[in-house]
Amino acid sequence: MTGAMNEMSPPAPHQAKTLQSWLTGPRVGALPSLTAMPAPLLSFEFFPPRTEALEAQLWSCVKRLEPLRPRFVSVTYGAGGTTQARTHATVTRILRETSLTPAAHLTCVGATREEVDEVARGYWEAGVRHIVALRGDPPAGQAGYEPHPGGYAYAADLVAGLKRIGDFEISVAAYPEVHPTASSPETDLDNLKRKIDAGATRAITQYFFDAPTFLRFIDRAHAAGITVPIVPGILPVTNFAQVAKFSAMCGAKVPDWMGKLFEGLDEDAETRRMVAAVVAAEQVRLLQANGVDEFHFYTLNRPDLTYAIAHILGARPQG
Repeated sequence: MTGAMNEMSPPAPHQAKTLQSWLTGPRVGALPSLTAMPAPLLSFEFFPPRTEALEAQLWSCVKRLEPLRPRFVSVTYGAGGTTQARTHATVTRILRETSLTPAAHLTCVGATREEVDEVARGYWEAGVRHIVALRGDPPAGQAGYEPHPGGYAYAADLVAGLKRIGDFEISVAAYPEVHPTASSPETDLDNLKRKIDAGATRAITQYFFDAPTFLRFIDRAHAAGITVPIVPGILPVTNFAQVAKFSAMCGAKVPDWMGKLFEGLDEDAETRRMVAAVVAAEQVRLLQANGVDEFHFYTLNRPDLTYAIAHILGARPQG
């Protein structure tokens, strides 16, 4: 009897509202199935170790990700060139002891042209053929970027200088949400065009979290005559507070929904990693559905999370 009465009762207001939403809301098609898209091309970024413990962590990361056969792996360069020797040692060891293709970061900061050229020639002589050419961040304690009096002033100048030394493959930085010191999106895009015209063969973006932002950016870049690949930089987020703080400085927008996903997880590292994997994989798959097929992962020398995301995307160990 109770069941019959319930069937005859009108729906509660919230149920009626929910049903109306289901019936009249937009229909969003599912992302393509995981088997419908090939695994994307991947590259990974590492940072050079500062201690023996961190060195062990780095090489664990390298060995964990090596079987995925990324297109290349890049090694960062500290602000003001503070990790120059460690970057060089890491890059040359990767070249010597692994099957990976390393790319060395090189910046304009804190060195003369002759000193930068010497580093570049050292890479060329060691067999390194890929450079990530960056203006670089100012050293600690310096308020803003100031070109070295005898150095390369900007990344476009560095790219041109590298091309005089050898036929390097050169990647440069791009900013879908505009570099924080650029006066406008147009001047920022003009700067990217200068780097490409100087000889850069690829751009890798600052990380971002909103796929339409990237898609609008590549539309604008194409309209500006930029035809080299622009590879999305993907940052899996496990420490939300840290990423939010850094993003405020570098101009990357952190969407409100991301903060809500990490609410209440400050003491739950394992769940944070699970959330991070889902968010990053979904971001990549949405971009794949829009035709993007190459991605650069900022690993922060944490291999398991990057490996898990790559696995979700279809990447598998190769021979």
